[in-house]
Amino acid sequence: MRILAIGDIHGCAIAFDTLIAAVKPQPNDKIVTLGDYVDKGPDSKGVIKRLITLHENGQLIALRGNHEVMMLQVRNHRLKKSHWLERGGEATLASYSKSGKVGKLSDIPDNHWDFLENVCLDWYETNTHFFVHANAHANLALAEQPASMLFWKKFRHPDPHVSGKTMVCGHTSQKSGLPINLGHAICIDTRVYGKGWLTCLDVTSGRVWQANQLAQQRTAWIDDFIPQSTHFSSRLLAMLGINPLDA
Repeated sequence: MRILAIGDIHGCAIAFDTLIAAVKPQPNDKIVTLGDYVDKGPDSKGVIKRLITLHENGQLIALRGNHEVMMLQVRNHRLKKSHWLERGGEATLASYSKSGKVGKLSDIPDNHWDFLENVCLDWYETNTHFFVHANAHANLALAEQPASMLFWKKFRHPDPHVSGKTMVCGHTSQKSGLPINLGHAICIDTRVYGKGWLTCLDVTSGRVWQANQLAQQRTAWIDDFIPQSTHFSSRLLAMLGINPLDA
């Protein structure tokens, strides 16, 4: 069984479909999506629909991201709608609009709301890894983490967690399109909505797959992204299409 972590999708259904086709999930694989399924990209509705199908098939463990938090807060009148719209919510509503009209919250199906509110989790862990959307306090158990950390805190060289497990997160988008691997903490939000890539990590083998909205694919290994003081590894250079002699 593989544990496959997927970074922030942000409505980029083409990249998501391309990534799933490349990874070829098997029936006994578990897919852990790290949140931020909606906003910014063109097809939040399509992404949620695909995730619901994966969940119904028993393959998906879906986390909640800060963009889902904002969306739910708007629905429950705890956040101004304008605040969410300015941060990508306008694209989400557009994906649900009917007959070319301006999208409304009421256009979103009940089963999509149920998925965001009742199916999505705040965190998930295995024997060796734990998964959060944004970050975690190093000295607090996962059940004790505040929402400000789980959903909002940026990835800036976090300390190793007291559990000894490796943290896998998204949220902090990498304009380079490359994951960050600190060994004890890995960020795989590679900015798919901004002409970047959507990343999937097999946490056991360390294999990495990426896809973008142009339906392009590339692969690497997570150890290729350990910070190095002089040169990128030859495999990473090959992934980027760079001749090692030119690096």
